Amino acid sequence: MGYFPLGITEVWKSLLLTSILFAGPLFERGFIESGWKEWINWRHFKESISTWIGWRNYVVGPVTEEILFRSASIPIILLSRMISTPRLILQPPLIFGLAHLHHFYEFRIMYPHAPESAALMQSLLQLGYTTAFGAYATFIYVRSGSLLSVILVHAFCNWVGIPRFWGKVGEYYIAVNGLVSTRSRSQVVVWTSVYYLILVMGAWGWWKLLWVLTCSSNRLVDF
Repeated sequence: MGYFPLGITEVWKSLLLTSILFAGPLFERGFIESGWKEWINWRHFKESISTWIGWRNYVVGPVTEEILFRSASIPIILLSRMISTPRLILQPPLIFGLAHLHHFYEFRIMYPHAPESAALMQSLLQLGYTTAFGAYATFIYVRSGSLLSVILVHAFCNWVGIPRFWGKVGEYYIAVNGLVSTRSRSQVVVWTSVYYLILVMGAWGWWKLLWVLTCSSNRLVDF
C-alpha cells in the first residue's frame, strides 16, 4: 500500500520530476517575484502552515486524499485485475476530480454576486486539473510504490498552483522600499519570453524524464 518502505529516493526523484514540470512557475515566483528570499528562511511555509487553510492545503488534504484515493483503492483494483494499467491510471482519478466539485458551492458562498456560469467554469477547470493531477499521482504511485512520494508531490502542486499559460509576466515588483513598482516594457517582454521558454522546456524535460525518474524496484506493477 506504499507505507513501507518509505522510498526516500523515490520521494526526491518524484519531487525533482515535478519541479521540472513546474520550472516556469517556480522561475516566476522565485526570481521574477523574488520569492526565493522567503524560500530560504521558510517564511512562506511557516506562515501558510499556521493557518487552517494552509494546514488543509499542505498537510491534511494531501495526506487524507492520497491515503484514500491512492493507497486504499489502487492496490485493491490491481489485485482484482478488473482493468488494465493504462485504464487504472486514467479512470479512477476521475472520481478524485469529482470529489473536488464541492468548490462550486464554496465559490458561490465566497462570491454570491458572481454569475453561476463563472462558478461552473471555475469548477470545470478544477475538475480537469484535479483529474489530470490524479492520473499523474497514480502513475507515480504505481511506478514508485511510495505513498510518501505522492503525498509530498500533492502538497507541492497545491503550493505551486496552476501554471500561467497566457498573459504578461513581471509587470510589477516589490521595490526595496516595500512599494509596488512597474517594470519597463522591454523588461516585461524579456521576463515574459524567458518564462514561456522555461515553461515549454520544463514540459519537454518532464516528458523525457517521466519514466526514468519514476522507475523503482518498489513499483506495484510492471509497465
